[in-house]
Amino acid sequence: MALSTQNLPQQIREFKRELKAQCPDYKRRFDDISKAMETEVERIKREESEGSAIPQFAFSDIAENGFNDEQRKRVHQAGCCIIRNTLPADEVTAHNDALSRYIIENGYYEHVPTVEDNYFSQLKSDKPQIFGIYWSAAQIWARQHPNMAVARRHLNHLWTWQDKGKTFFNPDLEASYADRVRRREPGDATLGLSPHVDSGSVERWIEPHYREVYHDIFLGDWHQYNAFYGANRIEVEEFPSPAVCSVFRTFQGWVALTQQGKGDGTLRMVPSTLAIPYMLLRAIQDDVPEDDLCGAAPGRALTVFQQWHPLLFEGLVSIPVVRPGDTVWWHPDTIHAVEDKHNGDGYSNVLFIGAAPDCEKNRHFLDKQRPAFLRGESCPDFAPEHHERTYQGRASEDDLTELGRRQMGFD
Repeated sequence: MALSTQNLPQQIREFKRELKAQCPDYKRRFDDISKAMETEVERIKREESEGSAIPQFAFSDIAENGFNDEQRKRVHQAGCCIIRNTLPADEVTAHNDALSRYIIENGYYEHVPTVEDNYFSQLKSDKPQIFGIYWSAAQIWARQHPNMAVARRHLNHLWTWQDKGKTFFNPDLEASYADRVRRREPGDATLGLSPHVDSGSVERWIEPHYREVYHDIFLGDWHQYNAFYGANRIEVEEFPSPAVCSVFRTFQGWVALTQQGKGDGTLRMVPSTLAIPYMLLRAIQDDVPEDDLCGAAPGRALTVFQQWHPLLFEGLVSIPVVRPGDTVWWHPDTIHAVEDKHNGDGYSNVLFIGAAPDCEKNRHFLDKQRPAFLRGESCPDFAPEHHERTYQGRASEDDLTELGRRQMGFD
């Protein structure tokens, strides 16, 4: 049955009443997980003092050996990682320069938006920092690069992708999801995003498949909860909204086009997979209004609020310095944010590229995305701005490699 916002406050009240009846120890559960999260925050602070709480790996090591048991454990705990030198730095820099020319020479800045993407509605229309560009040569090159395929294959294998005779997704093939470009200029103060989680807000409590994903948190042994278990994740249904991703991703991610780090207006994260269990249980405590889930709203990101989640802000850290060709990855349940202001000297540029393994849900999306690619239209998940229809230098089907064709669903 399709999700509906009709009588949503009543749906939330009924969910809480039902859950509290099934889970009479909800207060103790939250107390326990709060103590565990406090320990996690201490770990994050300690690791930050020693360098970074975000696990970092060399692409050459991962490509040759995959993630060993210790590395797997670290990513499972942090819910994120950085893979250094995923793409060749000199080629990335050349593509960054070419992308700049592609945007400027095709008149992107002169285009008057006719539709609105509410997710980034705070941006100044005359100086965008997130660009509705999907089919530049740089993006196609990066998405279909063999190194990206290798990195994402190993990332996908961090998940339990089959169990009890059922295969949830194919970790060895990617569905190429067309996402956007970030080009943040020095001094920009328009793009800051408060800490949040994508891939659903209210749904995480009331959507049936999410209820199964989080069963151990609410009704089982929360110590046994596995954020990387693939069952039910693919079937999750979200409230439709502009800029809400409709593919299943094992990791959100981006590739750095320029050097950037703390203070450069870039990414921040809470590197702990306990953060979502903490948020889920926080919302059902008695001090939260019966028809509210700590401010969660349909069709929007799930926001972390100082009023309800002060502990999580203590674990929010900026990424360490990354350089052209480094990739950053985070689990779809990982809390992340964007620094309020870019205080650095150079552009802070990235291509958003996640890991979306082959599965029925993602193949269905590719069927909608291919015509958009061929016509130079916006990715179907985003506002239909269609900047690139007439752009010179836009990538075409001829630019796809054999791997790229498979990832796009042409072959």
